[in-house]
Amino acid sequence: MKRNLRTIILTLARCLKLQCPVCGRASIVQRPFNLKGHCDSCGAIFKREEGFFVGAIMANVVATEVLILIAYLACVLLTNLRDQWMLMILFAIAVTFPLAFYHHAWALWLGMDHLIEGLPREDKGQYRPRKRVG
Repeated sequence: MKRNLRTIILTLARCLKLQCPVCGRASIVQRPFNLKGHCDSCGAIFKREEGFFVGAIMANVVATEVLILIAYLACVLLTNLRDQWMLMILFAIAVTFPLAFYHHAWALWLGMDHLIEGLPREDKGQYRPRKRVG
């Protein structure tokens, strides 16, 4: 896989749109807080071995900490809020941002993994149990 600037920007744009970082044709989200196991279009595997998701959690935690730090500095330098109000604002950010950024953290983690080593593809002949109906 070529890793030129155009490929990196295209992959990151797909991640921001919550699309497959490989093909960009299918969503990575199955339902809120649940990601698909693989791409419906190209077969790229999103959920691999146990522990693969730790990187997405790390990305979410780091992004939350950076946002809290920026909000804290903005409150201290640009306003004269009382400490109680500032802590309430920072607490609200600390609770809501990780939830809102969950899918994007996964998408960015998948994109980085795709750029570094490439996401493996699902074997078409591999047995895949059917979903139960009812």
